[in-house]
Amino acid sequence: MMKPISVWKQELSGGAHAARLAALYCCAPEQTPAQAARYEAVLEGLEATFGPHAEAGLYSAPGRTEIGGNHTDHQHGRVLAGSVNIDMIAAAGPNTLGQLRVQSEGYDLCVIDLNDLAARKEEENTSAAILRGECEAFRQRGAKLSGLDVYISSNVPKGSGVSSSAAFEVLIGVILNDLFLAEKVSPIAIAQIGQWAENVYFGKPCGLMDQMASSVGNIITIDFADPAKPIVEPVPVDFSQAGLALCILDSGADHADLTDEYAAIPNECRAVAAVCGGEVLRDVPFETFIAKLPECRKQCGDRAVLRAFHIYADNDRVAKQVAALREGDFTTFLNLVGESGQSSWEYLQNVIPAGYKEHQEVAVTIAAAKHFLGGKGAVRVHGGGFAGTVQAFVPVELLAEFKANMEAILGEGRCHVLSIRPEGGAVL
Repeated sequence: MMKPISVWKQELSGGAHAARLAALYCCAPEQTPAQAARYEAVLEGLEATFGPHAEAGLYSAPGRTEIGGNHTDHQHGRVLAGSVNIDMIAAAGPNTLGQLRVQSEGYDLCVIDLNDLAARKEEENTSAAILRGECEAFRQRGAKLSGLDVYISSNVPKGSGVSSSAAFEVLIGVILNDLFLAEKVSPIAIAQIGQWAENVYFGKPCGLMDQMASSVGNIITIDFADPAKPIVEPVPVDFSQAGLALCILDSGADHADLTDEYAAIPNECRAVAAVCGGEVLRDVPFETFIAKLPECRKQCGDRAVLRAFHIYADNDRVAKQVAALREGDFTTFLNLVGESGQSSWEYLQNVIPAGYKEHQEVAVTIAAAKHFLGGKGAVRVHGGGFAGTVQAFVPVELLAEFKANMEAILGEGRCHVLSIRPEGGAVL
């Protein structure tokens, strides 16, 4: 929704959007001026970068936390995930150039021609690929695209396992959906468009969980048995009422050069499924996998087999986690979180990149977190793994000491205490 920039600034500074911002950022209305200032800053950034604009729209897409189902999504399995109260925001205003121009703070300007939306091999692994792919997906759905300038600011740490890439994809999808489609697509469709752009244009065989959690919002469980029609169910829960704080620990490791490590997981799982007569592991009953185990080892190797063991077990764990949360049984839930983390390390093997000796940041982060929790709460690798972050559920009475101890090891600001955001991709 477009408004004159002067109107936006007056409303934001005057507190007109305080209730809306309080809901998005899980805080009291009197704590929202800092968030309002972020939106005023992207409006100023839009005009400082691209020149005066008569009007603009304001948008937000949250980071996400994966709570259950580590790497199960690309095998058409189940996941448990939620949107969190850190996000990527944007101001968007029209231009007459027939181009989509996107300036993200701290990055180079990205420009694509809206009359040339075919995938480009040389653009793989770039933001331009995501933009071009999403524009093409919306064009195919009937969007009447026209020139647009977008200025983006983020407090979702890049490479932090809270999925800045999914937030970026959802943010662009929310903008294109709001401005160019007469018949709006659903948050689920926005997530699917982001995944398609990442798979086909960006060249990364990602699953759909990250985009779905950012786009749909709150805590949800998703069953990807039919990935074209994923089943999404809300799982309302307030961890604070259970005396738990959700912490995301930034290990300090960078996963920019680990694309091959990530890609190997779905590729190896699909190879095991193929030996068993399926396309993905969800197609193959566990009993069939066990019966075919010698053949799978011979054709796919033992690492692939161990990864398949993890996928089957973690898929079952998601259903148990959902049941535990719905019953308010947080003891069982935390035990399952811990089991998932152990399985990821031992079987999925996404804690330490293959061959790394001196740099095992995620492993050290997990070890330290478990030590400081002393058997309470739960700890697991978070998201794709190999680098990035660790998730910890911390009893609130231990939170201050836990945060101080972890940041003494990892560095100041590396322990993010987050809340579950009730809404996904949003038009302000």
